[in-house]
Amino acid sequence: MGERVRVRKDRDERREQILVCARELFSERPYEEVSNTEIAAVAGVSRGLLNHYFGTKRELYLAVVERMLDIPPVPVPAYEPGASVRERVTESITGWLELLERNAGTWLVALDMAAGTAGDDDLARLVDAAREGAVDHITEVVGLARLAAEHPEVRSALRGFSGMAEAATREWLRHGRLTRPQVHLLLEETLMHLIGETVPKMTARV
Repeated sequence: MGERVRVRKDRDERREQILVCARELFSERPYEEVSNTEIAAVAGVSRGLLNHYFGTKRELYLAVVERMLDIPPVPVPAYEPGASVRERVTESITGWLELLERNAGTWLVALDMAAGTAGDDDLARLVDAAREGAVDHITEVVGLARLAAEHPEVRSALRGFSGMAEAATREWLRHGRLTRPQVHLLLEETLMHLIGETVPKMTARV
């Protein structure tokens, strides 16, 4: 039993090693310039073993993108009696920006990959799933999960907010044109206005 667990662990470690090396290479150069032979060499495994785990370069690339898009979501604070929506939003955004600051390189590469999905249905599905997950977390933070399920336009509005959050963090982490406090202020005030003013108008019965 112990030997079987060890073998499984070795396989998982090798697969993870391949993913890490592939991510670094795809982050440095365009997809077309990276070969499975090079990835295998950098990972210290045979080309046959790499193909065993991932099949084609395309499949490996999609696995890398999926991993890169598995970025820290907006943290959902535990419900505390008497806590206001703004307090929950403040706590959530603070936690998210802390996570992004610690993982800035990974986050920026993920944003670059997300931007390159035009004409690629597989990549588009991965990015769309990641963004839908982000919206799920936001609805939990602000208490709009049920309303968003009943009104697709609410999810669409929150997807728009999520896209703005991506752009704002890029301005901060890559270009330095915004500070972290400015990003926090922008996201908090925009989200509070969205849920307090815009969403009620969008879902009002005429």
